[in-house]
Amino acid sequence: MKTAQDLRETFGNIDIYLFDQLLKGTYSNCDTVLDAGCGTGRNLMYFLKNGYQTYGIDKSADAIVQLQQIAKEFSSPSATENFRVSPVENLPFENEKFDLVISSAVLHFAENLEHFEAMLWEMWRVLKPDGYFFCRLASDIGIESAVHFIGSGRYILPDDSERFLVNQEMLIRFTKKLGGELHEPIKTTNVQNMRSMTTWCVRKEKK
Repeated sequence: MKTAQDLRETFGNIDIYLFDQLLKGTYSNCDTVLDAGCGTGRNLMYFLKNGYQTYGIDKSADAIVQLQQIAKEFSSPSATENFRVSPVENLPFENEKFDLVISSAVLHFAENLEHFEAMLWEMWRVLKPDGYFFCRLASDIGIESAVHFIGSGRYILPDDSERFLVNQEMLIRFTKKLGGELHEPIKTTNVQNMRSMTTWCVRKEKK
């Protein structure tokens, strides 16, 4: 029987909703994976350990150095070059390279709508046709009356954090604009009316 420790060793401190997609087998045919805004790689441990071609970018050089050290345990030394310091809005990869692009708790740090779209379109650019985009980001869903708009798409939340917030209509509109389709309903977790985190799962249309 798998213990909690066994699960942690296999999956690391993975986002529970990304874990849900793995359990469903959604990404079983994905070979190349990018975490755009990967930090130290908490959402990449499963992919590293199971032979995926795994890539990550982050603005933090310290985070990337830590992830490169971790990656050495599971892949060849040259594979550490897959982890680079880069902003999401200027990804150092060719078009249509990845089967899966992960964006976890990144897009809500957009400075404004233009910055949000720049990051989103870059991630979409490097995603293969028929590939998957997994995104978790802050929204106003369920806490609309509790957030305070301060301009440029940004809000003060009840927990006093400042975020760029989306809503369901906006995500549906962007899904169509990108040329994708929802392969899961949009799901939102309301954390004691202090903040809301929404899971947005999109599949890119085939050519």
